[in-house]
Amino acid sequence: MANQVILVTGGANGIGKGICEFLVKNSPAINSTSGNETIVIAVDIDENAGFKLVSEEPRIRFRCADVSNETEMSLIINEITTQYGHLNGLINNAAISNPYNSPLEELDLIEWHRVLNINLTAPLLMSKLCLPLLRKARGSIVNISSTRAQQSEPNTELYSASKGGLVALTHALANSLGPEIRVNCVSPGWVNTTNELLRDIDSSQHPVGRVGDITDTAAIVNFLLSEQSGFITGQNFTVDGGMTKKMIYVE
Repeated sequence: MANQVILVTGGANGIGKGICEFLVKNSPAINSTSGNETIVIAVDIDENAGFKLVSEEPRIRFRCADVSNETEMSLIINEITTQYGHLNGLINNAAISNPYNSPLEELDLIEWHRVLNINLTAPLLMSKLCLPLLRKARGSIVNISSTRAQQSEPNTELYSASKGGLVALTHALANSLGPEIRVNCVSPGWVNTTNELLRDIDSSQHPVGRVGDITDTAAIVNFLLSEQSGFITGQNFTVDGGMTKKMIYVE
């Protein structure tokens, strides 16, 4: 049995970093007796964070590249093809994560195109580039969206639209690429990626009684890559402690 190879974009920080670390520690191939391993390749533009990630977890490979640059990403896919010949999983996590944009009357379309290019076009590009490798392994794609695809605050049009588009792209790809490739989506809610000090209300307002941590998202990503999720495709999984199901009014 060949090594399991997984590519994670935006893998040097935040949720992406957590996914990389979780996969090398918990993916089934890690615990197998066949001598095979799970190889996780993190792609990110943050070179310093990438080197720090690898120093903390040497089983992760890091490549510094811009996911919206087709030439740079093609070189990485060619490298994976040469070294491994297949790809079991693609995690489209890279994004401009700031949800706020300029008020609509001040909005420059350059700002709009920049967010959509990274948050929505890049996952499409990555899926296209990885297609031959994923087909060979009958692999999976997992897109990381957001609960802001379902609900919004003022001045979040760019982020919300890009993440909503990613949910729609997920079920479109699932129908186009099946049955060889499964495609699913995870929409995290509030995730404390920086271990910041939280207020009591931050936790108590969630129906589960706490803010999310990175493992909450990473665990379901790992499940969606596994054979246990073999009958699941085209779906969006909301991981938000129940907040999108909570009716909120000002009293």
